[in-house]
Amino acid sequence: MSTDTTGPTDAIRPAIAGVVASDRLLIALDFDGTLAPLEDEPMDARMLPAAREAVDAAVAAPNTLVALVSGRSLSDLRVIAEHLDDSPLLLAGSHGAEFWIPGEGVVTHDDDPGDAALRDELRAHAEQATADLDGVWIEPKRFGFGVHTRKSTAADAAEANLRVDALVEAEAPHWRRRTGHNIVEYAFRHEGKDSAVAELRARTEASAVLFAGDDVTDEDALKSLGENDLGVHVGSGPTAATLTVADIPAMAELLAVLAAERSAVREEKPSGERPAARQ
Repeated sequence: MSTDTTGPTDAIRPAIAGVVASDRLLIALDFDGTLAPLEDEPMDARMLPAAREAVDAAVAAPNTLVALVSGRSLSDLRVIAEHLDDSPLLLAGSHGAEFWIPGEGVVTHDDDPGDAALRDELRAHAEQATADLDGVWIEPKRFGFGVHTRKSTAADAAEANLRVDALVEAEAPHWRRRTGHNIVEYAFRHEGKDSAVAELRARTEASAVLFAGDDVTDEDALKSLGENDLGVHVGSGPTAATLTVADIPAMAELLAVLAAERSAVREEKPSGERPAARQ
């Protein structure tokens, strides 16, 4: 059961006490809907100022590493997160199929050239199949594509998803299907945010993880967390998270309190140098 911490700061502190006290904390955050409002034009998304400030504070906290974990392709995630080459943020794009590691750069796993060829063919077929539906947009992704319906009517959205579901089932039944806010994604890679968090945990050698997200695809990561970890759901609806906050500003407040608490704990108990991502 998720505990609602939408109240004042004093209500947040006991909920985050476990991860505050952890030796080495990885904070892994979904982007859209968790740090940045959802936009009709996906590439217009940017962190709210309060969220950016809170992320920066978390990065500066002792023995704390911060990662963005998104279904966006890594290249698009870097744009919307305004992520530069010298950024201390770790990134997991495409649901954990590609990473950016500070000091190392892009890390990805090998692909079969045949997968890319099928991706391009299916993407073209999806564009043709939905061309007559107003407000439907096919987003190219490195490992597949997404069907966006935020700007379409409910009837056209349902029709678009029906048509593309049938197309993928006929031509690539082994692909993974994911749903989100007004989007259905199809991919030839089967990584999820659970595997993304696991790889980031291993790379950073974190003793605890805080993962926060707002969407269906974030539930994979939330369900994978251990007893020393903390899952946070942003918004309403059923979730595997142990905590729920109302919205992005509330999530930013939680991060800011967490960063301040970890800094205060570390000042009382010095504990060595700040960790870096394992190369």
